[in-house]
Order: sequence, then structure tokens, then C-alpha cells
Amino acid sequence: MWKLKIAEDGPWLITVNNHVGRQHWEFDPEAGTPEERAHVEWLRQEFKKNRFRVKQSSDLLMRMQILSLLACWVENPNSEVHKRHLARVPDYYWIAEDGLKIQSFGSQLWDTAFAVQAIISSNLTDEYGPTLGKAHDFIKASQVQHNPSGNFTAMYRHISKGAWTFTTQDQGWQVSDCTAEGLKCALLLSQIPPDLVGEKMEKEQLYDAVNVILSYQSNEGGFPAWEPQRAYRFLEKISSTEFFEADVVEMEYVECTSSAMQGLALFRKLYPKHRRSEIDHCISRAVSYIEEIQNLDGSWYGNWGVCYTYGTWFAVKGLAACGKTYHNSPTLRKACEFLLSKQLPNGGWGESYLSCRNKVYTNLEGNRANLVQTAWALLSLINAGQAEVDAGPIHRGIKVLINSQMEDGDFPQQEITGAFFRTGLLNYSAYRNIFPIWALGDYRRHVLRA
Repeated sequence: MWKLKIAEDGPWLITVNNHVGRQHWEFDPEAGTPEERAHVEWLRQEFKKNRFRVKQSSDLLMRMQILSLLACWVENPNSEVHKRHLARVPDYYWIAEDGLKIQSFGSQLWDTAFAVQAIISSNLTDEYGPTLGKAHDFIKASQVQHNPSGNFTAMYRHISKGAWTFTTQDQGWQVSDCTAEGLKCALLLSQIPPDLVGEKMEKEQLYDAVNVILSYQSNEGGFPAWEPQRAYRFLEKISSTEFFEADVVEMEYVECTSSAMQGLALFRKLYPKHRRSEIDHCISRAVSYIEEIQNLDGSWYGNWGVCYTYGTWFAVKGLAACGKTYHNSPTLRKACEFLLSKQLPNGGWGESYLSCRNKVYTNLEGNRANLVQTAWALLSLINAGQAEVDAGPIHRGIKVLINSQMEDGDFPQQEITGAFFRTGLLNYSAYRNIFPIWALGDYRRHVLRA
């Protein structure tokens, strides 16, 4: 039924070896009999209805699903397994007005967690209660309910029961910061009346999330992303990729460490008796780790966003969540000094992706401001307590955000601000609205005290 083309009447996909050893196919949604198309659509609807109860063929590229689909087609194109794979194709491959679009896996949980925190920060929970309620339902449904099957520890798999993934439950790949952000949102939403956002999660599910987070911490006190550190760093020397850096073994990240600190700190506040000594010890070690890896200029390198602005926001937010302030923390004061030194004449911040590759802070060409990065810098300054000393730089940055909003309420899409293994860029299209809203909300509550 499916043959692949770039777009209607467009050229065939091309490769450097002229498709030697492979078949190319054209996408044609009208191919096949009406009965076959109806059956595929039924499978799609069944998957959507049962995606949180029945684990279908999940993540596409991360599980090499396209290869699995082709293998199932070769074995039996009429098999139920092949049809289940086929039913997922439109979720990841589609023809847009400008050609073929492909996504490996989405960022549903990640974006939802940030959006929830931005709305709560705006103090508009009454107005946007239904929106928060839907997000709450999604977060509750997205928590992973089981560990990997079989003797998973013998296969060097990590526990996943209680975790959240980057995307949805059926993707199944637990991540430390996603688990922490999911936990944090579940706790924040539990503080809002249930008639607005629905019933809170069961405490046993929260305990499971805490168990997963605690299991990640490394000997140095930081947190890796997907699994605890097991391998030696020298294995990076034999990486099979030529375009990524630090992609072979797990290592600690400032972002994952910060998210874990924030999630555990909020959990400790609301559930002070559960594993208290372990959580206290974990947070203390994480704080020390964040402080120790600060760069001499006061910044932190961001691994999953561009770049020093992103890493610094996470570090500041984590430290602030654990009781550090401008007045009691030289680390936060240095962070403020760093950010103020990078503020542009127009009041905003704008950092190039070249910072990720060259590991030196680099402004955008022409000293342009980027709204997402401006929001990250403002959130850092506000959380660090800069407004208590001099709020002028914050006022100037907020004006950049306000003056950039478009007539329909949207904010313009600018340079990509997501990063991946030093050299890759990730487009988070929701960031352009999430973070300006979040920064404006924090500004209103913590600077204007409104």
C-alpha cells in the first residue's frame, strides 16, 4: 500500500549509492483496496485507544521499526504483525506542503511538563484548568507501569517501573530528567483542586518514581540520562559515529542532575517521611556536584540545549530549589555575573549553536536576541535572586519578550535551541511559547510581586 516519494509529483529519494542493495517505495495513501485501507485505519484507531494498556510496536527509529516493518513484509505482507507496524507509519512519516516529514520520536512528556509549569507560573490555573486537566491525564497515563520483561538485569537493562519517558508510555525508554519532571508536575498538579485538574496520582506511583530517580545517581553525585553509569570513558575513543561526541557511554549531565534535585526537593516537602535520609543525602551530593562543575566564568555547559544559557538555567533552578540564594551562594552570584555579561544591548540574549561544538560562548550572528534563550536567562536571574540586587537587567529582558509577541498571541519561531550530542540540533517548536510565558509568569510573581 505504501510507496515513498518526497512529495506529489516530486523526485525519487536519492542516495549516494543509487539505492544499490535497497528498494525505494512511493507513498500512496490511495493504494490498496478499500477493505485494506479500512483495516489499517481500524488498527490505527485501536492503537490510539489502547496505547496505554497494550504495548504495540513502539518507537520508530529508536527501535529500528522501519527495518522491522520491512522484515515483516518480506516474511508475510498479509500478517497481523506487518499490519500493526504499518499502522504506525503515518504517526512518523507524512507528506507536508513542503515535502516529506520524518520524526524519530516525539517529546510529548517533556513539552507537556514544561508547559504545565509555565501555566502554573502564570497564576492562571483557574482560566486554564481544563488544559491542565488534560495535561494531568496525559502525565498520569504516561508513567511506565512495569520493569522490562524477563531477567532484564542480566541484559544490562535498568528498572523502568515508575519512570517517565521522553515521549509516551509505549515508548518505554526511561529517562532520569523526564522522570523527575513528570514527578514534579504530578506533585504540582496535586496541589490544585481536583475539580479543576482531576484526581492526583496515587502515592505509591510517586514512590515508584522516586525509586527510579534515586537509582540513577553516580558516584560523583550527578545524574546520567538513560541508565546508571557502567562503562569507562575511554570507550568513547571507539565510537562508530563520526558526527556525534560523547554518545557511547553514559555520563552525568547538569540538566538531568538539576531535574532530579528539583523533583526530589518538592517530593521531600510534600512527603517528608518517605526515604528521607536517602533523599537528603542524594540532594546534598547533587548540589555539590553542580557547584563543582561550574565553569570559571560562572556558566555551565548545556548538553541538550544551546548551550551555556540552557545549562546555566538548569543549574540555577536546581540550586534554588534546594535552598541556595543569591546571598548564601557564591555559585549563584557567579552565574548571575555570567548571564549579565552576555546580555545584548537590546536587552535580550542570543547564543549560537556554535557554542555546543566549540565549547565557547558565541553570540548569534549580528548579535540577535533569541526569545527562548532570553527567557532561559531571565528565569535564571529571577530564580537566583538578581532582582533583589538590581532588577534593571530583568526589566530590559522582559521588554524584549513583550515586544516580540505577535498579534495572535504566538511568539515567532527563531533559531533552533535544542541540542543533541554536541553537534546535532533538535527543534522544539513549543519552546517559543512555553518559555516566554514561563519567564513572564515568574517575573510577575517574583519581581513585580503581583
